[in-house]
This record gives sequence, C-alpha cells and structure tokens, in this order.
Amino acid sequence: MLSLKERVELLERDLQASPPTFTISADLPFAILRYDPANAHETEWHIRREMKHLATRIQNATGKIIHLISLARLYWQSIDESEGTDEIVALERNRGFLAAEAQVGDYLSDPDWRAITDLLVETTREMHPTNELLFLYRAAVFAPSSYRVSTLLERLMGRVRVPAVLFYPGTWSTSLNYMGMRADEEPLGSYRVKIYGREQ
Repeated sequence: MLSLKERVELLERDLQASPPTFTISADLPFAILRYDPANAHETEWHIRREMKHLATRIQNATGKIIHLISLARLYWQSIDESEGTDEIVALERNRGFLAAEAQVGDYLSDPDWRAITDLLVETTREMHPTNELLFLYRAAVFAPSSYRVSTLLERLMGRVRVPAVLFYPGTWSTSLNYMGMRADEEPLGSYRVKIYGREQ
C-alpha cells in the first residue's frame, strides 16, 4: 500500500497536466484521494494541511485557480435552507437520532429541498474547466450514514465540468469503505474515477 506522501505525489503529477490525467470521463472529471482517518498520520487536520500545501504547489506550477470547498459547509447550508437546524433538533428529541438522520438525508438528496449536489453545481457554475480546479474535503460530515459519497458522484455526473479531487476518509479492501465503517459502493467500477489509495 502506498504511503499518503506517495499518493499525494502521484496526484500532484496528474494535476499538473491539462486536463489532469486522471480525467477518464468529461461527464465526471473527478478523482478520489483516499485517506484512513484511523491512521495517526492521516487525520482530518493532517489531510487539510496536505491539501492546502498541494493546492499552493499546483497553483504555482500551473497558474490555475484552486477552489477548496468544504462539504460540511454545503451540508449545513442544505439543512439551513431546507427546514433549519431547529426542526432537526426537535425531530431528534421527539423521534430519535435515526429519524433525524433520515430527514437530513432527505434534505441532502431530494431536489424538493436544497440538495447538496444542487448547491455544489451552483457553486461551480461560473468556474472555468481549463483554468480552475476543485478540491472537495470534509466528507466525514456524512457519517455515520446521512448520505452516501457514491450518491454524490452519481448525481454530479454531467453537471460539474471543473476537474475535481474528492478527499475521501475511508479504508480499502476490495472497494472503498467509508470511514472504515461500512462497505460503500465502489466508485471506480460504477463511475470510472481514479482512486489514489487503492491496493497499489
């Protein structure tokens, strides 16, 4: 298994090309950098620092603008612009955590509310796919099971044209396992995106 440093180096090399060499499909120009949040050297704070350093190096090498977008920010925006946190707090108090988590899942995925994919598409609408790149981080906000990362990829297909890297907290056995807690759908097979952090 490659170290985090080796994974980042491979990604950095691919990001310096135009378009990035990880781009397999124009409909989903995404890559996944997997990190293990249980590893003392791959904590969320360590990853954010590595991500910011990587963004600076890529911007200096290519002149491209790197946008760092927190999925946690979009998560809370979705809740706030749907029914608000007070409703979720009241629902959890009255019916328990699982009911509240299911409701949050509806906000994040249902276009009748403020789906997180719609928010992300709106955020990236004015970005130029040749001159700009997107780093998505804080995917741990979906734990334990309010939203599936595979759903995010599925619903972004054909809607985001800017090359993007998703920083994914999880483990790898034969597929990605979100947060090391459950077997997630494998984006490589379903969505044809390159994963840095497979069993290389």
